[in-house]
Amino acid sequence: MSLRQDCEFIVQEAIRHVLPGEAVKRALTGKSFSSGRLLLVAAGKAAWSMAHASYEVLGARIDGGIVITKYGHSGGAIGNLTICEAGHPVPDENSFRATERALAMTAHLTAEDTVLFLLSGGGSALFESPAVAPQELQHITAQLLGCGADIVEINTLRKRLSRVKGGRFARHCAPAGVETIVLSDIVGDPLDMIASGPACPDSSTCADAMRIAGKYGLALSEEARSCLQTETPKFLGNVNTVITGSVRELCRGAAAACAARGYEPTLLTDCLTCQAREAGRFLAAVAKTHHGGKKRAFIAGGETVVHVTGRGKGGRNQELALAAAEGIAGLADVAVFSVGSDGTDGPTDAAGGYVDGSTAAVLAAQNVSIDAVLRNNDAYHALALTDGLLITGATGTNVNDVSVVLIG
Repeated sequence: MSLRQDCEFIVQEAIRHVLPGEAVKRALTGKSFSSGRLLLVAAGKAAWSMAHASYEVLGARIDGGIVITKYGHSGGAIGNLTICEAGHPVPDENSFRATERALAMTAHLTAEDTVLFLLSGGGSALFESPAVAPQELQHITAQLLGCGADIVEINTLRKRLSRVKGGRFARHCAPAGVETIVLSDIVGDPLDMIASGPACPDSSTCADAMRIAGKYGLALSEEARSCLQTETPKFLGNVNTVITGSVRELCRGAAAACAARGYEPTLLTDCLTCQAREAGRFLAAVAKTHHGGKKRAFIAGGETVVHVTGRGKGGRNQELALAAAEGIAGLADVAVFSVGSDGTDGPTDAAGGYVDGSTAAVLAAQNVSIDAVLRNNDAYHALALTDGLLITGATGTNVNDVSVVLIG
């Protein structure tokens, strides 16, 4: 088996390990609900898979609902549920329209009613009712995504610019109970930050929001500034929450797959949150230290960030992989790869990227400078030249990213 074949097997098995269907079914099997209506609201990149699993368990007990997911992530009709696709990572008009439908559906509920709220990563963009002008919200979101802000910083601001985030959706549903099942896409599983916490009390403060806005030099309207200084709900008595999956499970799945291929797996961390380029260079350094001995695999899970300075095409996982290429140049038995568990990396059709000891030489022979490519944030096109794009298609799950060093 080649390193590339091992990579594809490990990616496939790691993602299979965190598909939400069985976990959602376990969370719902045997669960009882109040005597009133049961409405389903699913939001996020894994919304369709989670809703499909829920419908298989509950069937006709569900009185209606809506599923809001990213373009291309729907798998078709599900019973009596409305399926909507919308924009990500920046919300679009379809995000706003679908969320308004969800709000209308869950208005005027009673204490006997229940909302089954299925939440996964991507919900911050897909489930949105702006508290400021939609164009300003989109502009602020795009600025934060491009300036290297981490997801907790981004979602701290998103909460206060929204009518559904920071616990406001659960408050809207009251007095009905809200049974929330969460697929975590944030390191450490902070419930109030996953999809910006529509059904969770907020742990951040107005001071936090203003500090972040100042840190990144955001130009805010008076309306937006006022929103950032408005507190979000700190207590919600109508919510029960279960987490069904996280990056830890993704790393465990990757480790098991590595072992099945004869590698001795080592988990470096499941809390990787640095710049993508720095993570790639670090993993290359790990490879250089340990190559030449037995077959080993080093695994890191989390979510890196990219500071966008160019106009190229790529994503954090592709940039991480390409940044490792120079460090492992000439090492015939070493590969580094990184993938997003949802199957999409940035605004591309790739899940991530793969490099090995030959990548740098192949690019150099085509007069491609890795440093120049990284400055232009154009990892996609460079990796395409080396057959280094990892393409899985939409996976139906979303629990951060996994990066792996293979030493053959």
